[in-house]
Amino acid sequence: MQSRRSTQAANRFFRKLLKVLQYIPRVIVTDKLKSYAAAKRDILPGVEHRQSRYLNNRAEVSHQPTRRRERQMQRFKSARHAQRFLSTHSRIHNHIQLRRHHVTATEYRAARDAAFRTWRDVTGVARAV
Repeated sequence: MQSRRSTQAANRFFRKLLKVLQYIPRVIVTDKLKSYAAAKRDILPGVEHRQSRYLNNRAEVSHQPTRRRERQMQRFKSARHAQRFLSTHSRIHNHIQLRRHHVTATEYRAARDAAFRTWRDVTGVARAV
């Protein structure tokens, strides 16, 4: 998560990416932010740049986990606070968030009640009325 998405930040991002990859890619897929195109022109002039939301680009597709986590981060003071909460939350998320289409409504309610009861016992939080 970047605090700014300027050309300078994009340059830094591409340099880090190239250092990790240790080779020059044939194609780069990014979202439609203009600073990515500007940084790519400077650092990777011979590489093809695709900016389509349908090319397996997780940042552009709204239902992907990354975007879901970003949406959750909007109410936090900083990215560090959000990351601290979400890293813990992701470990228990699957126990609370059931796959609704796999169970009946009665089983779903019972499982949710049990999960929240366990959560209240572990955290020591009193039940809201």
